[in-house]
Amino acid sequence: MLTEVTPDFIPPSLWPPYSPDLNPVDYAIWGIMQERVYNKGKIANVKELRQRTVDEWERLDQRIIDGAVKEWRKRMRACAAAEGGQFEHELLLLVKHCCCNCAL
Repeated sequence: MLTEVTPDFIPPSLWPPYSPDLNPVDYAIWGIMQERVYNKGKIANVKELRQRTVDEWERLDQRIIDGAVKEWRKRMRACAAAEGGQFEHELLLLVKHCCCNCAL
């Protein structure tokens, strides 16, 4: 059913085992969250860390999340172009030379 509703869905068998470069939370959001949580002074305990994290997640602008998700397809293309290897350098090439002329 998922492939009928979402024809562009990539099956789990083709997902990389662990790739923070392809996870929007890892490549875009977590850095922002860390900065906001830790820049408010010393954290006394795990409970305070948890509460700060929840508070900052609730304050996170939806546009940041949307932008991170929008970048995912570009990152997948770069990863494919690099045959699963290091692809950060490919991101600039794809922006300039996308094969399908889509809006990256």
